Amino acid sequence: MLAFGAVMVYSASSYNAEMYYGGRYFFLFKQLAGIGGGIAAMVVMTIVDYRRLHRLRFVVLGISALLLGLVLIPGIGMENYGARRWLDLGFITLQSSEIAKVGFVIYAAAYMAKNHEKMTTVRGWLPLAAVGGALCALIMLEPSMSVTMCLALVMMTMLVMGGMRLPHLLLILLPLVAAAVVLILVEPYRFSRLMAFLDPWSSPLEEGYQLLQSYYGLGAGGLFGVGLFNSRQKYLFLPFAESDFIFSVIGEELGLIGCTAVMCAFCFMIYRLVRIAKNAADRFGCYLSGGMAALIGIQVLINIAVVCGCIPPTGIPLPFVSSGSSALVVFCGGIGVCQSVRIRTHVSVRALLR
Repeated sequence: MLAFGAVMVYSASSYNAEMYYGGRYFFLFKQLAGIGGGIAAMVVMTIVDYRRLHRLRFVVLGISALLLGLVLIPGIGMENYGARRWLDLGFITLQSSEIAKVGFVIYAAAYMAKNHEKMTTVRGWLPLAAVGGALCALIMLEPSMSVTMCLALVMMTMLVMGGMRLPHLLLILLPLVAAAVVLILVEPYRFSRLMAFLDPWSSPLEEGYQLLQSYYGLGAGGLFGVGLFNSRQKYLFLPFAESDFIFSVIGEELGLIGCTAVMCAFCFMIYRLVRIAKNAADRFGCYLSGGMAALIGIQVLINIAVVCGCIPPTGIPLPFVSSGSSALVVFCGGIGVCQSVRIRTHVSVRALLR
């Protein structure tokens, strides 16, 4: 998936990079650096015993909240496209929300493993929901409704995984839906995006432009695509072709067959993570792997749904494929944690057999 992502990032960004960044390989080199960091993070987290994260859960949560807070401070957080989502560390720009998503998965897994007998009660799951809500509020201040929605869905999935009852889930879900409606109505640009989603042809050169260009790319691809590196939308027609809308370029160049293959690859990855969770030696390992499966699955669904026009346009990358070093390192590190669970599960089974 990482190799495929590097190829598609180069294809989607080569013209843009040559026009504005002095070389057609600009985004490719950044992606390769992110892949290198991601593989290193995956190897390290595979070697480290995942059970150490249980003891470090408050440290992980504190770092996640601190990074989200630093982004909001002028002069520290980088503002881009009207939002503060990045920290400039000199050698790399760090997107705090990417770390916060995995940080919450680790904290939630540790909390549910320790309090598993109380997760069916309001008193049991409410503290975890409060922590998730606080992180969502910090992300919303950036603002980033897409990441907020992703984290909220991951939180609800993990609460159900931990034993939350359906009536209690509705108790959280209904206020979240109401809050989302209010947030859309009070911000003119979000309301404009919603209207453009409902009828993108009403504003083809403004809010509806990006979605229409995505449609043109997917439609041009047909069944087998126009061929690798032959996309026309990447010639500055489709904004963020190498990041949030890279799936549209995949559809244009590789067609429905290529899109189906990518989705099958993600399904297989999620299946493997769920299998690791099912066979884990303890509850913490189970919730860790299950939480990573939920995070990857939900983010993939949101990204593809946006590109296909199933939900209003919002910016969120396709895991392991879209351009972005922070997301690559964090997601690869999460896969390494799941590998650590798998390896130590096998060790525990062998020890029992002896």
